[in-house]
Amino acid sequence: MDYIEYPEGEMKRRSKAFYEDMQRRRTIRQFSDRPVPREIIENCLRTAGTAPSGANMQPWKFVVVEDLTLKKQIRQAAEKVEHEFYSRRAPDEWLHSLAPLGTSAQKPFLETAPYLIAIFSQLYGMGPDGEKIKHYYVLESVGIATGILISAIHNASLVSLTYTPSPMKFLNRILDRPANERPFMILVVGYPAKDVTVPDISRKMFDDIAMFK
Repeated sequence: MDYIEYPEGEMKRRSKAFYEDMQRRRTIRQFSDRPVPREIIENCLRTAGTAPSGANMQPWKFVVVEDLTLKKQIRQAAEKVEHEFYSRRAPDEWLHSLAPLGTSAQKPFLETAPYLIAIFSQLYGMGPDGEKIKHYYVLESVGIATGILISAIHNASLVSLTYTPSPMKFLNRILDRPANERPFMILVVGYPAKDVTVPDISRKMFDDIAMFK
């Protein structure tokens, strides 16, 4: 075990510094097409792979999309789903909640950003003889790994967008993923556009999200 215990003062300093850095993290929807070295993305994915998981099954698959043709196909499929959502399926209350965020059925960032990371949950594993291997706490495990990935991307001085069109089954078809994998999220990654804007939002106060008993 590579556990390192720091002096209490250093622990406080590190915990505060990490909080202050993460407090700067914002979700954006306007990306630059500026290239990002693949090594940075690989390191972030390795970091995500350190996440805990049920029975250590590591039930995640990260498919990194940089090919322009694939990104265009993903955008076209996603916008078709989004048009249906915004025009027919979304209740007025939901649309009202989305309004301050400036979202719409148009998703140009899916082509502009240098990387799309399609995150899949592996519902079960496959043994060498084709037998199914049970996975445990799949959504919880993949959610933790995704959170670590988002933190790693921010730590690398990149920005990201968590994007979840519904349904997302088109990702299996476009990216040729097997039936035991279910789309969990598209994480859009890159540099922010020079003219990027972010919604004026605030986060809940500490006492609203945590308590000690």
